[in-house]
Amino acid sequence: MDSRGLLDLIISLLPGINTADRIKLIGMINHEEELYLLTQRQTEELLGRKIKKYWEINDIRDRADRIDTICGMRSIKWVSWADAGYPPLLREIYDAPAVIYYKGSLPNPEKPLLGMVGTRKPSPEAVSQAYKLAFGAGKDGISVVSGLAAGIDAVSHRGNLVSCAAGYAVLGSGIDEVYPSSNRPLAKRILDSGGALISEYPPGVRPSKWTFPARNRIISGLCRSVIIVEAPQRSGALITAAFALEQGRELWVASSGCLQSGSMFDRSGTINLARDGAEIIYSARDIPEKWNMKIADNNENVLVSARDSGKREIVSSMADFLKIEI
Repeated sequence: MDSRGLLDLIISLLPGINTADRIKLIGMINHEEELYLLTQRQTEELLGRKIKKYWEINDIRDRADRIDTICGMRSIKWVSWADAGYPPLLREIYDAPAVIYYKGSLPNPEKPLLGMVGTRKPSPEAVSQAYKLAFGAGKDGISVVSGLAAGIDAVSHRGNLVSCAAGYAVLGSGIDEVYPSSNRPLAKRILDSGGALISEYPPGVRPSKWTFPARNRIISGLCRSVIIVEAPQRSGALITAAFALEQGRELWVASSGCLQSGSMFDRSGTINLARDGAEIIYSARDIPEKWNMKIADNNENVLVSARDSGKREIVSSMADFLKIEI
């Protein structure tokens, strides 16, 4: 909790308004008492529009107090858009969450992050490349942000974690509702890495078909660049791509997602992104080069020497995808 007390948490829970409205209220109101004294008409004048559903402020305040208590009990923290600890790149987007909840440690604002997302049912080529890209990025000191979903998200997290980078996962649920449940051990590894689980949803919120697309704007919002590894035309990863472009992020496509022949896997989404101008990433070396980052000359040797340490991890990722017991 910051110096504004529960004010911003209360504002984040107000029904009938959107995220931009909440940010506007955070910028206009400095004390809880000011919010309590506002009538619906006065609130509408501040926002410049009608509110379809108003609220009982005491009920909202009670709910905020319960959430804050639960967060304290479960080692979950929350930070407001108005707080200095809020991720600066995320603050810049139009529909930034008024509050984000997190477990672990938020990323260093001085270090750029890489978003990596893709289909939940990837090809073997995409699984392999996602792992190698995330691993190589980590060896160059670049942390990956993804959504902890099955498929490309999970493989990207694993590759990055094996490189000893801090990992970051944005959830489409409360921090205490990791989905899918099979990725709970992976979520723990992310926390053990010094990274964080991040969400705009308070504890207890279950995932839904609406929460996943909404969380994608946070994945891209946290990052300097986003790689869509592999995706069909109807894919949540393409929602992330659209958000990235809207937010002015660099949008890239992995080369495995652009293979056009001899495959039973639908890559039409990533192929179309490449045709529309998204740059193609062929190896982890491309990432620091595009960011004009200086990397160690012996990085290739580091990658070679680390293959054995990551061998079991990539085999495990492939086995999960192919549903093979090993």
